[in-house]
Amino acid sequence: MDKSLDKIRHERSKRDFPGLKLEDGEYVEFAFFRARISLALILGGISLALIFILLIFLFSLMGQARLDDMGRNFIFIILVALIVTAFVIGMISIMIYRGNRLFITNRHVIQLKMASPASTSTNIIELSKVEDASFRQEGIWQKIFRYGTLRLATVGDETTYTFKYADISPETLEAISKLISDYKEG
Repeated sequence: MDKSLDKIRHERSKRDFPGLKLEDGEYVEFAFFRARISLALILGGISLALIFILLIFLFSLMGQARLDDMGRNFIFIILVALIVTAFVIGMISIMIYRGNRLFITNRHVIQLKMASPASTSTNIIELSKVEDASFRQEGIWQKIFRYGTLRLATVGDETTYTFKYADISPETLEAISKLISDYKEG
């Protein structure tokens, strides 16, 4: 490949993904994020929680005409606390959703995993050590919404890297396999 094109792709990858520590001449070939259905489920869960909280608040005030100001203020404080809690849980869930990413460069596989804001990990493996790439969908929902688990098995120590809830087409999996075999060949 043309060296000037490599340099342009490297600079673009550094600009598009500033958190990645790319070597000279290294650029991102594929960037995978969690499937959008996961984000829709998070937002739907937040919305349902907020609706449920508001309904409970309305039902608790019905028939409470004789409730004094102190009682109304107490219920209002509980309502605000529940709404803030639902909002914070939702924002943490979105942060975790966005914190799980997988990048395949022309030299490495870089997996950024976040289980909670306090629990993150970064796994980096060379493409030459990847022996097998596969994609698995289990169940009707994964087929309908076109997401599944990308699995990369390495040579030697039998380590397997998985990226769940990935939105990957069969063509993309073929391109990943081709990139890995091309890298191994030279």
